Amino acid sequence: MNLFVYETPEELAGASAREFAARAEEAIDERGRFAAALAGGSTPKATYEELARDYADRVDWGRVHVFFGDERSVPPDHEDSNYRTVREALLDHVPLGGVHRMRGELPPEKAAAADEEELRRFFGDDPPRFDLILCGLGEDGHTLSLFPETSALEVTDRWAVANPVLKLETTRLTLTVPVLNAARAVMFLVSGEGKAGALREILEGDADPRAYPAKLVNPESGDLIWMVDQAAAGSLTPPL
Repeated sequence: MNLFVYETPEELAGASAREFAARAEEAIDERGRFAAALAGGSTPKATYEELARDYADRVDWGRVHVFFGDERSVPPDHEDSNYRTVREALLDHVPLGGVHRMRGELPPEKAAAADEEELRRFFGDDPPRFDLILCGLGEDGHTLSLFPETSALEVTDRWAVANPVLKLETTRLTLTVPVLNAARAVMFLVSGEGKAGALREILEGDADPRAYPAKLVNPESGDLIWMVDQAAAGSLTPPL
């Protein structure tokens, strides 16, 4: 596990954009393409805006394929759609090789099955090995739409599922833990004092991972990277 702490959210966004671009270049050089699963939320959004602004001509975007780590059960033009957030921040500004969105406008079970079929068409029948999966972190310790004590945490034989989240009175689409742990790299982006308690528990605590689902993420043969700002890191045990 690699932990990097930055003074401000702006420094975090700049560093994460550089890491994204570097991993894209490496994957394209070695395998001819770069497959990334993206997250919604304000912290990843700042990274996407940085990529669109400073890396539009520095990444071979035609060889980049974008997937999504999770999605709300809404149409793609809805203000709550992760796809819409990423599209407005990044996808509208670079000529991507492929965009593979989760179809939140469909009934959740049908949407999850369609996403898994899309993953199989792209990666084949072995578990998908993303070059990079970007993740945020909720104050309750959730990541993607893997929320505490939800049924998706127990799934081992699916790549994408519809996950009922009772406390939100909704069902979310999400990649599963086995997909996260098959990735070449998972990069958490965490910003703000409100995340400090969850971050401390995940990195230093001994709580049941079902209560803090981000603890379940540990790539089997890939990199686990935490990029956080100083406010989020404020409760970690020094020295950092």
